[in-house]
Amino acid sequence: MPVSNKTYFTRGFFQRITAYPEFAKLMAWGKLASITGSAQLVVQAVSFACGILVIRLLPTKEYALYTLANTMLGTMVVLADGGITNGVMSQGARVWQDRIQMGAVLATGLDLRRKFAVGSLLIAAPALVYLLRHHDASWTMSFLLVAALIPAFLASLSGNLLEVAPRLHQDIVPLQKIQVGGNIGRLAMLCVTLFAFPWAFVAILAAGLPQIWSNQWLRKLSLVHADWHQAPDPVVRREILSIVKRLLPDAIYYCLSGQITIWLISLAGSTAAVAQIGALGRLAMGIGVFGALFGTLITPRFARLPSNSPVLLKRYLQLQAGLVIFSLGIVGGSWLFANQLLWVLGKNYAALKTEMVLNMGAGALSLMQGAAFSLCTFRGWVINPLIFIPVSILSIAAGVALFDVSTLKGIIVLNILVICVQLTMLITYSILKMQRAKREAQTA
Repeated sequence: MPVSNKTYFTRGFFQRITAYPEFAKLMAWGKLASITGSAQLVVQAVSFACGILVIRLLPTKEYALYTLANTMLGTMVVLADGGITNGVMSQGARVWQDRIQMGAVLATGLDLRRKFAVGSLLIAAPALVYLLRHHDASWTMSFLLVAALIPAFLASLSGNLLEVAPRLHQDIVPLQKIQVGGNIGRLAMLCVTLFAFPWAFVAILAAGLPQIWSNQWLRKLSLVHADWHQAPDPVVRREILSIVKRLLPDAIYYCLSGQITIWLISLAGSTAAVAQIGALGRLAMGIGVFGALFGTLITPRFARLPSNSPVLLKRYLQLQAGLVIFSLGIVGGSWLFANQLLWVLGKNYAALKTEMVLNMGAGALSLMQGAAFSLCTFRGWVINPLIFIPVSILSIAAGVALFDVSTLKGIIVLNILVICVQLTMLITYSILKMQRAKREAQTA
C-alpha cells in the first residue's frame, strides 16, 4: 500500500526530532517527572485523606490539641536537625559515587542527629505541655500527647538522612514505593483507631508508627550506595558542624517563627481559631506534591552542578520563574473553587473563604521559600544569621504592629509578609553567590 505524502512527512519529522540529543534528555525528564509525580499524587492524596479523616472525626477541641502537637513535632524535628541534613547532603554530593565514603558521611550525620535529638526533646516537651494546658488539656492528655510524639519524632529524624543517598543516586521508583506504602499504612492505622478512639494522641501515634516501617526499607535501599558499617568520620563531622553552626541559629529562629501563625493564634486567639488554622493548613497540603517533586528531582541535581558551571545561574532563574507561575496558578485556582474546597473541610469551616485563599497563597510562597532555602544550603551556601534573623524579626514586629494578630486573617497576612521578606533575602543571596563564583571562574 503506497504511503501518502502526509504520512511520509510525519515520519520524517519525528525521525529528525528524535535524532536530537535534547529530545532524549526531554523524554528522560518526562519519564522521571511522570513517575515521581504520579507517586506523589498518591502520597499527597492519601495524606490529604488522612488529614480530612482527622478533621472530621476529632471534635474541635481535640483537633486544636492535635494541631498544637503536630506543629510542635515539626519544630522538634527542625531543632534536632539544626542543619545536619543539609550538611550531609552537601558532603554526600561530593562523594556520592563512593560507597565507603558515603557510608561514613551518613554514619556521622546519624551520630550527630541522636545527640541533637535529646536536647530538642528536653526543650520542646515542656513548651508543648504549657501550650496544651493553656488550652485546657488535662495533665493526663498532655503527657499522652508528648509520649505519642516520641516515636514519630525519632522516626522522622532517621528517615530524612536515610533518603540522602537514594536521592543523590536518583533511585526514584524505590523511594516512591516506600513513601506510598508508608502513607497507606498511616491511613489504615487512622481508620482502624480513630473511629473507636477519637482522641488527639491516638491520631499522632497512628500517624507516626508507619514511619518506623518505612525507615527499615529506606535503610535497605541506602545500603546499595552506602556502607553502614563505617564509623563516624572526624573530618566529615567538622565539615557538617561548620554548616550546622551557620544554620543552627536559623533553625532556632525557625522554631519560633516558622509556625508563627500557630504560636500567635494559640497564645492570643481561641481554641477554635487554632483548629481553623490547622484545618486550612490541610488544604494547602496539595502543594506538597510539587514540593516533593522539587526536592526529589531538582534539588539533588542542582547540588551536584559544579560551582564554575556556566549554566548554574541560568538554571536557578528558570526554576524561580517556574515557581512564580505555579504560585499564581495556586492562588487563582483557590479563588475560583473556594466553596468546593471549603466543603471538604466540613460545615465548621465553611465561612473561611478569604482566609482560605490567603492561606493557599501563603502555602505557595512557603513552597518558593523552601525551594530557595534548599537550593542555597544544599550547595553549602548559608546566609549570615546576623543578617537573616534580625531582618526577619523586624518583619514580624512590623506585621504585629500593622495587623490584628488576634484574628485568623491578620495572622495569615502576617505570615505572608514574613515569608516574602525571607524569600527575597534567600534569592538575593543565592544570586550574589553564583555571580561571585562565575567571576572567579572567569579570572582563574
